[in-house]
Amino acid sequence: MGAQATAAITFSRRLLSGKLGPGRVVVDATAGNGNDAVFLARLVTPGGMAHCFDIQPLALARTRALMEREGLAHAARFHETGHERLLETIPEERGRVAAVVFNLGFLPGGDESVITRPETTIAALEASLEALAPDGAVSVVCYAGHPGGEEEAARVQAWCEALDFDAWRALRYELTNKPGGAIRLFFIEKHGRPGRKG
Repeated sequence: MGAQATAAITFSRRLLSGKLGPGRVVVDATAGNGNDAVFLARLVTPGGMAHCFDIQPLALARTRALMEREGLAHAARFHETGHERLLETIPEERGRVAAVVFNLGFLPGGDESVITRPETTIAALEASLEALAPDGAVSVVCYAGHPGGEEEAARVQAWCEALDFDAWRALRYELTNKPGGAIRLFFIEKHGRPGRKG
């Protein structure tokens, strides 16, 4: 993991730590190798639940294995489906989710041709807003260095910019002097009554 990825993820986790506690419901929208899921599950146990989504069986197997090693498997549910199907997969959690975490791009150590796509990512972000509890937040780390990554990051930024300021607060965090492809964190918090511009 590069320095900027570490910086973005560390900052995201610092923000999330203040929102999460035992008994909360969280979503890891891109399970990957399971690191975000473990972080989230530790914060919401005892009594909480981490829902882990990924389309790749390898990612879910790695996540499950890591959760088992960390003694957290009891606090997780694993969903082999796209994150855009979040609400239809866990409809009982609508309005109850304290945090939804996205780490976009490809599975490290997996097939790098399988990447997150702007269309399904934006649909998942829309679903995430509906899933959030009143004090909930969405964290999105975007990687621009792989094919398709810059387009996806631009789409996520445009989506954030279109959010109604009276209803949402969207932050962007990035190291400005990093060479190569940018890594950006977008952090969205619920504020007031949900809505969009226009």
